Amino acid sequence: MPQNGANPIISDLRDRIQHLEGAIARPKSILPFGAADIDGHLPGGGLAYGALHEFAGGGAGAVDGAAAALFVAGIAARTKGKVVWCLARPDLFAPALAQVGLHPDRVIYVEAIREEYVLEACEEALRFGGLGAVVAELVRLPMVASRRLQLAAEGSGTIGMVIRRWRRQTEAGDFGHPTAAATRWRISVLPSEPLPVPGIGRARWLAELIRVKAGESADFEIGACDAQGRISLFADTGNGSDQTRRSVHTG
Repeated sequence: MPQNGANPIISDLRDRIQHLEGAIARPKSILPFGAADIDGHLPGGGLAYGALHEFAGGGAGAVDGAAAALFVAGIAARTKGKVVWCLARPDLFAPALAQVGLHPDRVIYVEAIREEYVLEACEEALRFGGLGAVVAELVRLPMVASRRLQLAAEGSGTIGMVIRRWRRQTEAGDFGHPTAAATRWRISVLPSEPLPVPGIGRARWLAELIRVKAGESADFEIGACDAQGRISLFADTGNGSDQTRRSVHTG
């Protein structure tokens, strides 16, 4: 055994232990929204990297589902690096993602013919590491599958996001089943921001944080993501009838 320098066997064992420990050995970083009211409800002050986060539309309709997808795209836009987007239904509108800051040159689309293959592709991408984010569109997310995705995210430090999509109302009930996701969100469309002149103002969403580990649930009325993936938070002015917008910027 060499007297000087590290023992290669011990060093190899330490590397293996760090790999198995995942998030314990790898310090997590946070992606804040930049709004104190939202970040204050999230452990660490934002969405954790190295974790799985779950999103769904507020109903079975396509409009709320599209809002959830844009909300996720805005989050992905604020990460660094390529984004892998896994899906089985080839109906994603790339120009809409670009409008919230997620440009086509950053996105790698993985189209699968079955939902099981979407799960496999998502897990593989999360384990690969070095990506800004990994997104998967799924109807169902069983606990075992979500746990595998969570462990893969912990191992690489990549943020994983699952968008739950339904083809029929009966499938929406599956969203109530427990998963291993660190946060769970429901996004619904609200009337657009009023303008002082005729026209259509900025789109508004109701973002429901319905589950968060080591935190409390909450509801937020927000302005839709802008061209940099940033949101605006709406707060009551005090009389309960009018609302003002505070623009928020995320790092």
